[in-house]
Amino acid sequence: MNHNSKFLLALLVALGLAYSFWLSPGWLQLCAGLALFLFGMQCLEEGLKELAGGRLEALLRRSTATPFKGFLFGLAGTVLVQSSSLVSLLTVAFIGSGLISLAGGLTIVFGTNLGTTSGIWLLALAGQDISLAPLALPLLVFGVLIGFNGPKSRAAGRILLGIGFLFLGIDQIKTGFSGFAEALDLGGRQVDGLPGTLLFVLLGLAVTVVLQSSHATLMLTLTALAGGQLELEQGLAIAIGSNVGTTVSTALVGILGGERGGQRLALAHVLFNGVTALVTLALLTPLAALVQWLATPLGLADNRLIQLALFHTLFNALGVLLFWPWQAQLVRLLERWLPERREPQVLITELAPEADELPRTRARYLGDSLLESADAAASAVLRELQHLGRLSLEVICHALYLPVEQLASDRADEALLRARPDGDHLDAEALYQRHIKGVYGDLLSFMGRVEAPRDEARQQFWIACQLAALQLVDAVKDAKHLQKNLGHYLRGEDSPVREAYVDLRRHLLAMLREVRELGRLEVPDEAWHERLQLLDERAADFDAQFRARLFAAARRRELDGLQTGSLMNDLGYVSRIVQSLRNVLQLGDGQSRALRRLAVEDEPLIQLK
Repeated sequence: MNHNSKFLLALLVALGLAYSFWLSPGWLQLCAGLALFLFGMQCLEEGLKELAGGRLEALLRRSTATPFKGFLFGLAGTVLVQSSSLVSLLTVAFIGSGLISLAGGLTIVFGTNLGTTSGIWLLALAGQDISLAPLALPLLVFGVLIGFNGPKSRAAGRILLGIGFLFLGIDQIKTGFSGFAEALDLGGRQVDGLPGTLLFVLLGLAVTVVLQSSHATLMLTLTALAGGQLELEQGLAIAIGSNVGTTVSTALVGILGGERGGQRLALAHVLFNGVTALVTLALLTPLAALVQWLATPLGLADNRLIQLALFHTLFNALGVLLFWPWQAQLVRLLERWLPERREPQVLITELAPEADELPRTRARYLGDSLLESADAAASAVLRELQHLGRLSLEVICHALYLPVEQLASDRADEALLRARPDGDHLDAEALYQRHIKGVYGDLLSFMGRVEAPRDEARQQFWIACQLAALQLVDAVKDAKHLQKNLGHYLRGEDSPVREAYVDLRRHLLAMLREVRELGRLEVPDEAWHERLQLLDERAADFDAQFRARLFAAARRRELDGLQTGSLMNDLGYVSRIVQSLRNVLQLGDGQSRALRRLAVEDEPLIQLK
């Protein structure tokens, strides 16, 4: 669907809603109350997340030490922020970036499903006889006033505003339902038996998917129950459907994110809520009787709102009890259904030189879900820089007319270094356009959308990442320029100028191997920096000796002026390539090794030091 079609569709929906508002003032009040309720949820979620800063992410990382701790985090986090979607999306982001394990993420999902029941208890306890508007008005005033005193106060103000709008929305929904009761008499259109139950399950699922909030769906259900538009059994069915509907956003983010860990957790969330819903439907009659039995001694036999809240808690607790003993088996099952993608030893394998005939390589590890957490975003950017580093080294290797496998070889193949390039070699410009440009653009776009950090250490980290990406691209661009003369003279007859280009080729391959080795080396920092210093000395010694040999050959008239100029220019390209790759290794010197090096199955060719 193009932009014009979307605009036309949105305009038609807006006109349809406006006409329906004109026909029914009760419907207008109901929709206005729902809008206030959803906006309040959004303000509350954003305020709590901003007030927590990075503490929520830090707590999430530590919470999976044991299954019970992960469960408690999911439970407490959802009760605190009143958004199971936020906690679930953070968990997907952390699993996708490798910061927590799938087993730890599962227990968090269990906790979020039980924690989300706290919201319906608050709504049910508020009842239908209490007006919350008098409480909402001062909250709105104080929320605005507090918001003028800095970032933390602004976040606290957003929380007060969120609660105020929630209260206003609840009151407005009650008023709207009162005026809209006759048109929305669902109880009068009851479908008996299992088909009727399934119909209301689907209704709860659809409303939750559209509103992206199970709280909003349950608020509407509670109001309809209190107004007599729904029977209790219908409300129970809607609650089951709303629980399944909460998995849709997590499933979409996990699937579209592309990371196996996120996909597995999204599938686990769907399985958990889907199986729980099926079991609850099968046991609906005894569960409803149990709710009635528990409510009667408390004098709540006629309070359908509390009974719905109790049922919602019971069936989510039933799901946790069903899945808790099978955590390890579920992890193995998910890993079998969605096996890890094997990282190829060589990324660039095609022989077709026409870049426009093949799809452009894009970022592997970046996704919108990772923007939910600065830590997850940072981890994903490091992985993507490693991907860009591998691609860059391979493109440079192709620019030297050498197979990529030579990077991993222990010694140089002298016959290969002296060999003349044939027609099967790839053009560095085409490789840059296809494999480098898209990944680099995705990296810059992603880093531009990350929320700007306030502390200096994080700012330095993002600056280092941006510079590292730029240095890798600069190295590839220099390799493009080098390839033209290198190919021309290597294909020529044996001569001093050809011998000089063989030396350049040999030296750059040795430097690429050393850079690759330094990127993988696990030694103390002092030893690592000594190795880096040796690389600098080798590069400087070669530059000096090559220039000396070059001018000596020119004095002996073995090289003419054009050949000498070409060699001097191409020596500059080689030096800049080595310096750029060396800078990439150096840029991460101030970062901790735990953040710099990620535990991935296939180690990258180059990484931030």
